[in-house]
Amino acid sequence: MARDSQAALVALNRFGFGARGGASGDLINAASDPRGFVKAELARASGVLLEAPGLQSTQQLGQAVFAYQDQVKQAREAAKATAPAETPAPAEPKPVLRRNLSLNMAATEIAGQTTDTKPADNASKPETMQPGAAAPAAKPAPQPLNVIQKTFRAEALARLQRATLAACGFTERLVVFWSNHFCISASKGELARIWAGAFEREAIRPHVLGRFADMLRAVEQHPAMLFFLDNQQSLGPDSRAGQNRKRGLNENLAREIMELHTLGVGGGYTQDDVTSLARIITGWTFAGRQGQLGPPGSFVFNTNAHQPGPHMLLGKSYEPTGLAQGEAALADIARHPSTANFIATKFARHFVADDPPPALVARLRDVFIKTEGDLKALATVLVDSDEAWQAPLTKMRSPYDFLVASGRLLARVPEDPGAYLNNLNLLGQPLWSPAGPNGFPDTSAAWAAPEGMKLRLDIAAQIGARLGNNIDPLDLLEFAAADAASIETRKAVERAESRPQALALLLMSPEMQRR
Repeated sequence: MARDSQAALVALNRFGFGARGGASGDLINAASDPRGFVKAELARASGVLLEAPGLQSTQQLGQAVFAYQDQVKQAREAAKATAPAETPAPAEPKPVLRRNLSLNMAATEIAGQTTDTKPADNASKPETMQPGAAAPAAKPAPQPLNVIQKTFRAEALARLQRATLAACGFTERLVVFWSNHFCISASKGELARIWAGAFEREAIRPHVLGRFADMLRAVEQHPAMLFFLDNQQSLGPDSRAGQNRKRGLNENLAREIMELHTLGVGGGYTQDDVTSLARIITGWTFAGRQGQLGPPGSFVFNTNAHQPGPHMLLGKSYEPTGLAQGEAALADIARHPSTANFIATKFARHFVADDPPPALVARLRDVFIKTEGDLKALATVLVDSDEAWQAPLTKMRSPYDFLVASGRLLARVPEDPGAYLNNLNLLGQPLWSPAGPNGFPDTSAAWAAPEGMKLRLDIAAQIGARLGNNIDPLDLLEFAAADAASIETRKAVERAESRPQALALLLMSPEMQRR
């Protein structure tokens, strides 16, 4: 069964998040038909969608954050209005603190209060103002519930639970890949943070097994992306708004569309093309808190901000058709051969190897072109390729993959995202918060640095100390790899001084760290 177990390990680790512990039987199921096990998830397109109680749409969340910001402002104004006026008090001699006072006693002496632990004689009497006495401190105004952080945590929990419960996790891995390809950063501001999960649910998930062009349009028109790359600030110089406000283009979104989302560096575009695309997508924005252009938080096309006239892009002229002008340009860029090559290379690098096999990249590129960006067909060709099964499991799991794989093996469905979010921050991959628009790195070298591995070991040791005494790590090794586990890993787990140590060693083994 060694060969089947090895193929099952590839199925679960390369394409998914690893085997689940408990009674899941993932490794046995994958060993019986490894490729079929992976492709089974591709037949359930609706399974990519994510719905959970309490998760709201981008438009609803936009209205919620605007309301929250108004509440915070009102609370601050109320606190300022009720604050007592500062009046100079007569100078008093500084109290002399006796030695060996407790901190609490010292504090009460400084405040001029009794240091006796008994209540003062007048403690039960109503307070009365004495001449020259300071006014009692006003009670702080109640603070509004931070809907932004509450929403972020709810979105994170829903994503983590889905990844933990999935049979293989291939489609969830696809979601993670495309979400990082079309990344935003929740650290941009309050709108980005509250919209991060909704952006993935609305712009990524519905198209993971659909067409690339549809995902591209959904991403670039989503308020989260427009906010992240400042397109709401981009005005056509000759538009009505541009002339009135004396402000012009912002090329951020146009540049990242061409450099990071489609054609790639060296994809055949010039700076003139970037500027032209920036002009074409002026007016792509979202409605603000006043709702003048539409429901707050919704995508809108602002004609008054759009640069008028036809525009040349990549050698083709696009007629002045308003919103349709930009959509036509995106559709053509999505079909460009450079886009096919860029996506195929990046796709193979993520799933197979840092230096992907050229023949595999060529097949992925060809199917992308032939099917006009059918992403389900792209994923199917990947799973059917011999290269994806023959390449050794040498890619280092990202921090997110490692934490999810560990939770799956321990059969622990998260009920609170706090530990995951804290560990992701510690390991350098804060959820939905890459340092730049190019997303998190996707090479082994980026995640295999000594400091990063030390932090993983610390986390593995903490998990071992907390759970190891109640778990047999050898049983977990059977769930994770069975006889595909290396002799070195098995010996390390068997010879550990304690179960907590054995569990930590298992979590740090190549079978858990590599994919």
